[in-house]
Amino acid sequence: MGKLTHLDESGAARMVDVGAKRETARTAIAEGRIRMSPDALAAIRSGNAPKGDVLAAARIAGIMAAKKTGELIPLCHPLGLESVTIEFAFEDDGVRATAVASLTGKTGVEMEAMTAVSVVLLTIYDMAKSIDKSMVIEAVRLLAKSGGKSGNWRAKG
Repeated sequence: MGKLTHLDESGAARMVDVGAKRETARTAIAEGRIRMSPDALAAIRSGNAPKGDVLAAARIAGIMAAKKTGELIPLCHPLGLESVTIEFAFEDDGVRATAVASLTGKTGVEMEAMTAVSVVLLTIYDMAKSIDKSMVIEAVRLLAKSGGKSGNWRAKG
């Protein structure tokens, strides 16, 4: 295992110094899904959930969350994101959400994409829980990242 970058020589937590790194175009894509009852899925699909347009609220929540990642995740750098997009796909038993975050900078945007998709799914749960409290958030993961010293990466499967 390589050196843990968020620990100093004495083992204390630290924010990684990215000052000497060069700026590159960086993008990260994350996804997750929320499984739910047919009634909840129908209400979300039709826009007739008790709290209103679930996907519109979830999209805004995800974008806002990506922008606040540096405040939420210890030791994450606050980043000036250039773009955050949220897409939805209906599945037989739920909704899949995909978040894409990008910028030109000195550190990656994987945590921003992962935070965005997590908050999107939590928002869907919150807005539809009166229909189905047994919804399950699952399979939140990084799908791909590009840019930086380590280059491109894509999840298998």
